[in-house]
Amino acid sequence: MDPAFTTMIFITIRRFGANLFTYAGKILRRMRVRFLLVLIFLFATFLFCVTPLHRLYRSSTYLGGGGKFVIILAANHGGGVMEWKGPREWAIERDSVKNKRKYAKRWGYHLEIVDMTTKKRYAHEWRESWEKVDTMRNSMRKYPKAEWFWWLDLNTFVMEPSYSLQSHIFNQLTANTYRDVNQYNPLNITHPFPATYVDELSRSVEGDGQPESINLIVPQDCGGFNLGSFFMRRSAWTDRLLDIWWDPAAYEQKHMEWEHKEQDALEYLYKNQAWIRPHTAFIPQRKINSFPPGACSDGGNDARIHYDEHDRDFLVNMAGCEWGRDCWSEMYRYRELSNRLNRSRWEKCKDWISEKKKAFAGGTREVAG
Repeated sequence: MDPAFTTMIFITIRRFGANLFTYAGKILRRMRVRFLLVLIFLFATFLFCVTPLHRLYRSSTYLGGGGKFVIILAANHGGGVMEWKGPREWAIERDSVKNKRKYAKRWGYHLEIVDMTTKKRYAHEWRESWEKVDTMRNSMRKYPKAEWFWWLDLNTFVMEPSYSLQSHIFNQLTANTYRDVNQYNPLNITHPFPATYVDELSRSVEGDGQPESINLIVPQDCGGFNLGSFFMRRSAWTDRLLDIWWDPAAYEQKHMEWEHKEQDALEYLYKNQAWIRPHTAFIPQRKINSFPPGACSDGGNDARIHYDEHDRDFLVNMAGCEWGRDCWSEMYRYRELSNRLNRSRWEKCKDWISEKKKAFAGGTREVAG
């Protein structure tokens, strides 16, 4: 064989080997970098999801934003004012408290569980329901760094714990609320304020239109304002409102006329005090306060008011269940429904397999019969 030809073949094989080695090295380096990136991602995921780091992130005021929110839950640890609680009442309280604790822990919110039994300082008058106002003010003192305070009655249940308050409401506060009460006005309130002597802002239909000026968020049911679930923001305006709302002079003069106590008082102030309207926003009831069938249902179910499983409403308020309805049955029903709707994929898979097994077993029995 020609030596020159042999040399050429040798050189070609050598170059091919070198190129192959170089190419393989590049691939290995890329794989090494990718493998390292995957390891970093898995480690970060483990660190964030398994350790308490994600809770610290969510509860941070400046990162996750959870520290800005306080959930105030009205409880009654002492067993009631007018009568002692039975097993069903204790069960309702246990489920409600557990539900709020789980939700607050998930998103890093503060949870203030308030004992709503009558205190000695109100011994001269039974003013239990009015303690909402005083409790809201005390909570603002207790959590000086929090911005928003969410009041919840005991007969409420968070149906969709995967909804954070930020994504559900506050990231788009203007879109999720409305200032003009005429959009839904069961009390037939004259709006804007019917007086020419007040300033232009107080006579505005929409206030200044800025979300930063909203200090009170209230849903409305078929009868007017509903304070079973509402928000207040820390501000000088809020301090002023709480002082006037709690004013004993108004209570002494009007408490016999106000069937719903602090709720009627707030409605009265909204109607008659022009400065309250520019800082008050309303929110569609089903956004934070859906009712079950039976509440506000004289005219049948109302799409603006009543809970809809298919729309995955955020929260249910069993308002008025103690008057002719079964509070425990409603709480149990919505607790089980929430558990079913919020199953993990693995749980859904297991349920599907279980249903198929039952269907197969039933079909086998029919054939054998």
